[in-house]
Amino acid sequence: MRRLVAETTLQPRQLVLPMFVADGLAEPREIGSMPGVYQHTLDSLRKAAGEAVTAGVGGLMLFGVPRPEDKDATGSLASDPDGILNRGLRALAEEVGDATVVMADTCLDEFTDHGHCGVLAADGSVDNDATLERYVEMALAQAEAGADLLGTSGMMDGQVGAIRAGLDAAGRIDTGILAYSAKYASAFYGPFREAVGSSLQGDRRTYQQDPANRREAIRELELDLAEGADIVMVKPAMSYLDILREVADRSIVPVAAYQISGEYAMITAAAERGWIDRRGAILESLVGIRRAGADLVLTYWATEASHWLS
Repeated sequence: MRRLVAETTLQPRQLVLPMFVADGLAEPREIGSMPGVYQHTLDSLRKAAGEAVTAGVGGLMLFGVPRPEDKDATGSLASDPDGILNRGLRALAEEVGDATVVMADTCLDEFTDHGHCGVLAADGSVDNDATLERYVEMALAQAEAGADLLGTSGMMDGQVGAIRAGLDAAGRIDTGILAYSAKYASAFYGPFREAVGSSLQGDRRTYQQDPANRREAIRELELDLAEGADIVMVKPAMSYLDILREVADRSIVPVAAYQISGEYAMITAAAERGWIDRRGAILESLVGIRRAGADLVLTYWATEASHWLS
């Protein structure tokens, strides 16, 4: 009876697995603050992707982790066909083909020696327009490498429109854009910065959203839709379910939410201490994000949860 009248469903196809591929590794390396999540080699990336697809996940979101000595001020490896992210995308495209959606993080932060999401001006601020040029170069390289969907996570003004125009001019009309429309300057990103070996000094409050603001998220949503976003996203998920609900009520395209590293770490740590039921907490959190309006959820539990749901 409960199954018959349940209002919210949770299915493997609605889950997206974020993955990390790192340069210079001989074997996968577990991320200390995210037990069970790994920086992959190209070989282990292929294996984990195959397992995720077999479990039925809807997509794979790939982040690249270059060697520290390969970072520079403009994140040049981000658009280099031989950069670790683009090599990883090619590996995924070859391994899973059209069996799932291959997604790429289209942002410079992993590749810059200063750790910011864009190119810096002489005064140390992020140069929005110069960064857009780099995003277009990065987007074209990722599309060429096999990405089906590009995740515009940098939060630069006009990024969706610039990337859409660049893709269309290059004939990449079928490459979609997953717009990080409401990405907040959150304290819950800490474990992720370990996962990507971030070089960030300071914070990103000048271009990510203020956690106190609600209407700003709707303005960002409307701008991204006008610029051609195919999917829009709220990040983080669990502390911003009210924002997710409002975005879902207004969006004319599918809505995603990212259950981020800090959310993963909190549930994992509490479960390791026996304070909560791990499986129950994971599934409840995912159902809550779906109930708030997400059509798809990026979660580090995507493969495991898909096995439970199948």
